[in-house]
Amino acid sequence: MLKLAGARLLEERDTNLVRSVLDSAPVAACMVAARVEEAGVHPLRLGGELWGHGHRLTGMCFSGANLIPLRGGPDAMRAFADRALRRRRVCSSLVGPSEQVLELWREVESQWGPAREIRSEQPLMALSEPAKVTPDPLVRQVRPDELERYLPAAIAMFTEEVGVDPAPGGGFSSYRARVADLIAAGRAFARFEDGEVVFKAEIGALSSTVGQIQGVWVHPDRRSTGLGTAGTAAVADRLVRGLGRTASLYVNDFNDAARTAYGKVGFRTVGVFSTVLL
Repeated sequence: MLKLAGARLLEERDTNLVRSVLDSAPVAACMVAARVEEAGVHPLRLGGELWGHGHRLTGMCFSGANLIPLRGGPDAMRAFADRALRRRRVCSSLVGPSEQVLELWREVESQWGPAREIRSEQPLMALSEPAKVTPDPLVRQVRPDELERYLPAAIAMFTEEVGVDPAPGGGFSSYRARVADLIAAGRAFARFEDGEVVFKAEIGALSSTVGQIQGVWVHPDRRSTGLGTAGTAAVADRLVRGLGRTASLYVNDFNDAARTAYGKVGFRTVGVFSTVLL
């Protein structure tokens, strides 16, 4: 029986091939493309490793805080799983195109499982034109001096979405630092009322062509009032008209309210993501 070719660590000489893969699916690849455009493919600068499979990169996967398989069939996923299982697990989730994520999870589940949660159907949505609803004019970039007022809303969102409070123990400092970095980069947006955040969202990844919206949250007392729709439109408008990017996001299939709101804004489904939380 022929032995399957393994996954290899991609290097600087692979840059053109890597960019070709990323350019072929700019919305799905936004998280990885943003990193590669800023840092290149060298692991020390990238904050993770890029793995390739096949002579022309018929398979590619990013390995870092998240394991993100971007393309490839079962052979590629087995090769990526083999490489991942040879070392200590460092990722907290598998996320990316559904077909690749679920196939890769089947390969590593026996050693990494059970998963804390598997979200197998997450519509990947995109908007490349102005929003269909009026953006909320009171949603604006959060200032660095507003970190402490913004942080409780960010923690509430994270806890609701991921099911884990980021605040206990040593995790709070790193989470606070990540939020502070987003604010400093001008990628955190909120509507404040009486000094309190009632809507928030962030641009988590920003490539040269796509910006991925994350962390959309509305204060519990203000839900079902249209704040989420108009607020998301404001952030999408910043990306589409302000920065010349396609706005993207992915959402849990069971979150009917969010899917309805994003549809009203004008987002359309362009693919399906899956997330395996570890």
